[in-house]
Amino acid sequence: MAVTTAQVQAGQVQAGRVPVRHFARLKLRVLRNGLRGQPWRIALFVLGGLFGLWFALGGFVLFAAPGLADNADLAVVVPAFGGGLLVVAWLLLPLVFFGVDETLDPARFALLPLRRRTLVAGLLTAALLGVPALAVLGATSGLVLGAAARGGWPAALAQAVGVAGGLLLCVAASRAMTSAFASMLRSRRVRDLAVVALALIAALLGPLQVALVAAIEHADYHRLVGPARVLGWTPLAAPYTIGTDVVEGRAWAVAVKLAITALAVAGLLAWWSATLESAMVGTVSGGASGRVRAGYGWEAPTGGASPVAQLFPRALFWLPRTQYGAIAAREARYWWRDARRRANLITIAVIGVFVPVIVNLGSPRVAEAMDRATPPSITISMLFVGVYAAVVQANQFGFDGSAYAAHLTAGVPGRVELRARAVAVAIYLVPVFALIGVVVAAVAGRPGWLPTMLGGILAAYGTGLAVNQLISILAGYEMPETSNPFAVNAGRGMAKSLLGFVAMLATLALSGPFLLVAVWLGDTALWTWLALPVGLGYGLGALALGLYIAGDVLDRRGPELLLAVSPRR
Repeated sequence: MAVTTAQVQAGQVQAGRVPVRHFARLKLRVLRNGLRGQPWRIALFVLGGLFGLWFALGGFVLFAAPGLADNADLAVVVPAFGGGLLVVAWLLLPLVFFGVDETLDPARFALLPLRRRTLVAGLLTAALLGVPALAVLGATSGLVLGAAARGGWPAALAQAVGVAGGLLLCVAASRAMTSAFASMLRSRRVRDLAVVALALIAALLGPLQVALVAAIEHADYHRLVGPARVLGWTPLAAPYTIGTDVVEGRAWAVAVKLAITALAVAGLLAWWSATLESAMVGTVSGGASGRVRAGYGWEAPTGGASPVAQLFPRALFWLPRTQYGAIAAREARYWWRDARRRANLITIAVIGVFVPVIVNLGSPRVAEAMDRATPPSITISMLFVGVYAAVVQANQFGFDGSAYAAHLTAGVPGRVELRARAVAVAIYLVPVFALIGVVVAAVAGRPGWLPTMLGGILAAYGTGLAVNQLISILAGYEMPETSNPFAVNAGRGMAKSLLGFVAMLATLALSGPFLLVAVWLGDTALWTWLALPVGLGYGLGALALGLYIAGDVLDRRGPELLLAVSPRR
């Protein structure tokens, strides 16, 4: 760490009282060392910085425009709804897409005599030194300029304090939420509760999208002033509406809203502190040790079973006792038990139900949307579900890390390895696809569309698996050594997003022939019967070709892949 041995011997640093600036210096040093000698990491970091700069400049203009134009209604609506949207985004996006930066893993500090308050303050300070936090700070600084244009330096000064408080609120909310869900997803006792809670939180993205679209279509900002003022007294928007209160002569509201923000930040930090040890260091409280949970069929048989048979869960008795069967059984068990993988499965289930409903029935005029929806449109929306589901394999070897060395030592052929991994995740996703099709067909009131939906999902999923198998070999990266399923190393949020984006584009391009056939025959009765077998055959054919190509690449690049996915110490 940045605290030197000489300082400790001289008594300049007391146990448990490390200044937070050392965490900041450590974050920057770890980030610099992680980029050293890695051109592609530098490129991703620069790309992430450019994206953050674009977001900061665009947000700055949007937040500053109402004040510069002296539009009283927009000056109330934009800070309230824009600031609230930022806080909600910091709550949800790390859970469902980007992850949370884990450059400073709390597990590294487990053996140091640090107070929990010191650790939380240091980790919060380190979290502020990142592209997302700096981008949000730059974007919301537009509120300061807008407040200065309308109310002079007192409004600008008050809003500057509010912007700083809002940034602390966003970062604290993100850390507290991911830490809490990490603890819930790893604990098997509360796993079902975590599934429901995460599904509900992720599902909020859809109603928010519908509400924003409806608001833009029927823009009457004067009618939104009232809700905006109410929202401004909640922790979501309180720090971002302080400048407006000063301009309108409510200087007393500044202290009240700062107190609301401070209490919200304090509560979130207390929540984060309470879950920090269990969610990130790796301990789970509660529950008797050594108890075997039954009822799901994923526990190995006991009693007089042979040692080899005990490696296979009871539900997968049909797997052959070979290298392929052993890897498939191991992966199936990991997808059920590993919190990081299980979080991906939950997100797929939620997004898979919500996207087709929003695409086809998301209009405020639901009845008209149901009449306009056609088999081709529902097939296209289902293609996205399959494409998105396959992205979980884009860094499948990163889940293993250095443990992949055992496969190289055993000489597992590349095609066997990839086929077993594909089968293991399909054991979970294929039933999920069937459930998604049933739910969407029921919501749309078109049960006859179920074969068409499943055909589109399976075609895209098989094609996506073929693409992501190759991407996982050529562009695999290491994951942080932490039990937090949402954690990513510095710069890996951009890598994760880019890999997913590239995989989706490639999958959609390779699914083009099936899509053309779906559009051509989609309105005919023949397609209703052909969609499922054609989609299944297309997906299996694409997967077979992808395994053939990617298997050879894995045989050649096994050592390089191991080096790429092994955490750097």
